[in-house]
Amino acid sequence: MKAAAAEGGGPCRADGDDSLYPIAVLIDELRNEDVQPPLESLATVEETVVRDKAVESLRKISQEHSPVDLEVHFEPLVKRLASGDWFTSRTSACGLFSVCYPRVSSTVKAEIRQHFRTLCSDDTPMVRRAAASKLGEFAKVLELDYIKSDIISLFTALASDEQDSVRLLAVEACVSIATLLPQEDLETLVMPTLRQAAEDKSWRVRYMVADKFSELQKAVGPEITKNDLVPAFQNLLKDCEAEVRAAAANKVKEFCENLPEDNREQIIMTHILPCVKELVSDTNQHVKSALASVIMGLSTILGKDNTIEHLLPLFLAQLKDECPEVRLNIISNLDCVNEVIGIRQLSQSLLPAIVELAEDAKWRVRLAIIEYMPLLAGQLGVEFFDEKLNTLCMAWLIDHVYAIREAATCNLMKLVEKFGAEWAQNTIVPKVLGMANDPNYLHRMTTLFCINALSEACGQDITTKQMLPVVLKMSNDQVANVRFNVAKSLQKIGPVLDSNALQAEVKPVLEKLATDTDMDVKYFAQEAISATRAVFALHAAAPSPPVLDANFEKQMEQQAVCFH
Repeated sequence: MKAAAAEGGGPCRADGDDSLYPIAVLIDELRNEDVQPPLESLATVEETVVRDKAVESLRKISQEHSPVDLEVHFEPLVKRLASGDWFTSRTSACGLFSVCYPRVSSTVKAEIRQHFRTLCSDDTPMVRRAAASKLGEFAKVLELDYIKSDIISLFTALASDEQDSVRLLAVEACVSIATLLPQEDLETLVMPTLRQAAEDKSWRVRYMVADKFSELQKAVGPEITKNDLVPAFQNLLKDCEAEVRAAAANKVKEFCENLPEDNREQIIMTHILPCVKELVSDTNQHVKSALASVIMGLSTILGKDNTIEHLLPLFLAQLKDECPEVRLNIISNLDCVNEVIGIRQLSQSLLPAIVELAEDAKWRVRLAIIEYMPLLAGQLGVEFFDEKLNTLCMAWLIDHVYAIREAATCNLMKLVEKFGAEWAQNTIVPKVLGMANDPNYLHRMTTLFCINALSEACGQDITTKQMLPVVLKMSNDQVANVRFNVAKSLQKIGPVLDSNALQAEVKPVLEKLATDTDMDVKYFAQEAISATRAVFALHAAAPSPPVLDANFEKQMEQQAVCFH
């Protein structure tokens, strides 16, 4: 049987090669002159991912066709897909109309519009969903008259579909359609359907309206926004479903920014702010978190007086919220308030919130607050930082999660860059160096990581006189991990040190570590020796070259040979 298949040109299926059989079938079909184009076949298969990729390829190929070839070869393919027996081929067709429509004759254009109309009323919901998802894209390539006569009726029908999955996609198309129509036509052709969607019985449709609200606002313009969208936005902020309220809350700042300037403040204070005040104490933490991520931006819109009188109490309430994400989102956007009223107004409530976040059980929350610490430090000032936050920053260095210790080390470097080397010498460096005697070897290693990060920012004098002696002493640590990190640290801080320190202090320690009983310590010591040699070479090029003794040079070469 196998031989017969092979002789007949069919794929030969060898025992044990079942995984390759589909490839053999594909190769065999591609050799066959009677088979349909491969992408057309792939556009009809059951797997959605395959169909989507096939459609994507067909769209690219269409751009390479001339107008004549489009009508002769490509447009018939689209028609076959659009009238296929299986819904899979009809869904694929929906994504191809817009790419061929602009470059075909008026007769063919009429046929394409008719096929799209048919698919928009298809019996299968999946096909109507596909048509609704491409409605806006198709509208962009149509002539204005056909947008008014064809697209609007299709939009209205899809927005009233029995399936909410179809209706919500029609909302997405509304944005594109609204941008294509003249302002005078929007009220009669689009707004009735949009009002209906904003009050749809399905929360998923209302969620889509809330999610696309800023885009809809820009598309319909200021007059319709004032008359129609403001009341609709109020209702979405008060929606019975938390998901809808959260989506609307996320758009508060953007919606307020895009209001017409002549009466922006009045609209916000009268219509939007009362809803915002209710959301601050919402029962759902996702709603409160979404609002907290944008509410600070209202301060720049409303100005100093309104911020102090109306927004500041809301910020203070959110800083005390039981949900850590809410407090974190407020803290992460403090720069907006700082520009308007200064952060001191918040400082008394800010501190307890920061402390709670710094000690949160979730390490990702602790990590997030660390990343905002340099920003806070710059806004609060060095005195407030030293008094209230310095202890927190040091505590993070001994956190049980490595990612926190790593972030805390980076945080110290940014603080030194902000407050200066003198501040570091008096405030940070002594505490970091004190950890070198910690009984926990992980904390001793953190000392080395901090020195690596701080050496450049602190400069040569502090590094040589205060940090280097501690690193050298730690070369005698009982734990090999600490010792090889000493070698890495000496390599890292080497460029900061002067040649005398390298020659007299670093060299003997690296020589000793290069003969350590632990292979990892040996390896990193040898790496450091090689790097130190490069530093010496740089110093040698300087006006006052250091004297490098021949024995050290010879020994480094011998160690390099032995190691490799």
